[in-house]
Amino acid sequence: MQQLQAKRIVVGITGGIAAYKSIELIRLLRKNNAEVRVVVTHAATEFVTPLTLQAISGNAVSQSLLDPQAELAMGHIELAKWAQAVVIAPASADFLARLTVGMANDLLSTLCLATKAPILIAPAMNQQMFAQTITQQNLAALSARGMAFIGPNSGEQACGDIGVGRMSEPQEIYEALSKLFDQQQDLTYLSVAITAGPTREAIDPVRYISNHSSGKMGFAIAQAFVERGAKVTLITGPVNLITPPNVKRINVISAEEMHQQALQCAIEHQIFIGCAAVADYRVAEVAQQKIKKSGDEISLKLIKNPDIIADVGHLTANRPFTVGFAAETEHIEKYAQDKLQRKKLDMICANDVSGGQVFGQEQNRLHLFWSQGNKRLPLTNKNDLAKQLVNEIITRFKSTP
Repeated sequence: MQQLQAKRIVVGITGGIAAYKSIELIRLLRKNNAEVRVVVTHAATEFVTPLTLQAISGNAVSQSLLDPQAELAMGHIELAKWAQAVVIAPASADFLARLTVGMANDLLSTLCLATKAPILIAPAMNQQMFAQTITQQNLAALSARGMAFIGPNSGEQACGDIGVGRMSEPQEIYEALSKLFDQQQDLTYLSVAITAGPTREAIDPVRYISNHSSGKMGFAIAQAFVERGAKVTLITGPVNLITPPNVKRINVISAEEMHQQALQCAIEHQIFIGCAAVADYRVAEVAQQKIKKSGDEISLKLIKNPDIIADVGHLTANRPFTVGFAAETEHIEKYAQDKLQRKKLDMICANDVSGGQVFGQEQNRLHLFWSQGNKRLPLTNKNDLAKQLVNEIITRFKSTP
């Protein structure tokens, strides 16, 4: 890879056992001819020494907010202007919290506030710390501000726990950093609305009907479009996913809420993609109080929800190029082609969800159908699949009269 040749990169290291991996990351950057400056927090020096980092990076390591050796004794401003990218690996829970609220009480946090360069964050912490609601809120807030994330991975941790929290491997971080300099910005003229995730249809104040959709495919599509410069609005049901940077997110719960937002957004965007797993039915009368258990059976009257993608497809004014999804367990091609025609779609993406596959998984495959043809996209991870899908959508969009 040559994306990072001669690029000026600041590597920020915070306190955590994963700091030892940062040495390999710096080595990879230097091997590929990037210029590297290292900034450490005080806690980071308990895990890796400045002398080691200096030897690997080829530059003095910065630690102090007011470094007398720095230009005008303001190291944060000097480094902020010098950097073409900042990567923080590892990023501890403490550092993420301080960055979220805009604190500038050390060199690294101040640098992040002062730079215009893109920031890539590689979180690393105990799995329970990562799962905490406040940590997830901090991640979401930073993502909404345009900061990029890589990881964390799942596996055994230094403390003996097993779960999500391990810092991504140096090669993964290197590749993610490369993408910051290699993003195509060819779709800046385009606006896209996407629905994602499940909907929840209330039964009473504590129960609801839903499905297994994780929202990962819809979020991956949003990221693939925004990476190429498109303006993206993501209408999502309840999911535990970080919003891709620069994506406008609208949270909804029920199918009716998603329908309202989708119809409004559809006429304001050039492309509409219905990737959400919308509940087909809802309870006719939602109980105002928790339904108490009595007897061996209970009957619920269900009524049909609005068909969001069909309503968008049948718009007569300001109709966007409309792409639907068909999650089927049998007769996939037949059902997908029927929906393509009946709902007046420009394209439909069919996938086989029999046996519980796809939902919540990292991989997927799609069979695309449009009026004049079809194409199979083979099994791969959802991020790569989303990029392939975007290419196909753009091809069909440009050929539409």
